[in-house]
Amino acid sequence: MPHTFTRAIVRPPSATFTQGITSHSALGAPDLTRAAQQHAAYCEALVTCGLTLTTLVPDDAYPDSTFVEDTAVLAPGCAVLTRPGAASRAGEIVSMKGALAEFFPTLHEIVAPGTVDGGDICEAEGEVFIGISERTNAEGARQLTAFLAQVGIPASTIDIRKIPGLLHLKSGLTSLGNKVLVAAPEIAERPEFAEYHVVSIISGEEYAANCVRVNDRVLIAVGFPNLLATLQRLGFDPLELAMGEFEKLDGGLSCLSLRF
Repeated sequence: MPHTFTRAIVRPPSATFTQGITSHSALGAPDLTRAAQQHAAYCEALVTCGLTLTTLVPDDAYPDSTFVEDTAVLAPGCAVLTRPGAASRAGEIVSMKGALAEFFPTLHEIVAPGTVDGGDICEAEGEVFIGISERTNAEGARQLTAFLAQVGIPASTIDIRKIPGLLHLKSGLTSLGNKVLVAAPEIAERPEFAEYHVVSIISGEEYAANCVRVNDRVLIAVGFPNLLATLQRLGFDPLELAMGEFEKLDGGLSCLSLRF
């Protein structure tokens, strides 16, 4: 059983949301009104799962700022402000630092030349997998590994830079607790996962790999019947949410909150 979450930090989409970074232009332009509705439903789901929300003010200066997960790594006993790999997102750290200071008296920071996006960090059963990606580099991973080691959390790296479609590690890897991982087929058989039960995503359901265990529920994007049935068969309690507007900007369920 993963540790219990009691709080989450979220930030609604800003007025500039549709200008966010994307590699999915073929999906069409995001619709801000629908994105706001989907975000509100997401927040409602977190409350249903027992979390108290801290809602930050939308920040028009940063179109991607609704994806708050990328700005910090929160593990038991360890809070780290990241240094996002996209230069246009660097300023998002300032307001997040103030928000986290309320809850974490000690806050570490990734410094140049290291870069880390929180979406590349997957905590699983007391260990952490760090994705080396276009957003998280080896130096950032080294710094984060050292911070985690201070509280006894081991970390290992997984290079995803040559895997098409994986912006972040958690675009293709989720820990559900109970020694269960959901993984994109390209990484499902990695030796690091030998002690886990790995649910490999089928073709056509790749986006669903980014699901989220929140206490007794598993948040899953709507429209992926194979993974939904698999989770139910394994004894999980999925909660489906529409995520189409965030998918258009390479965002997933985990991206929209910092849970602790």
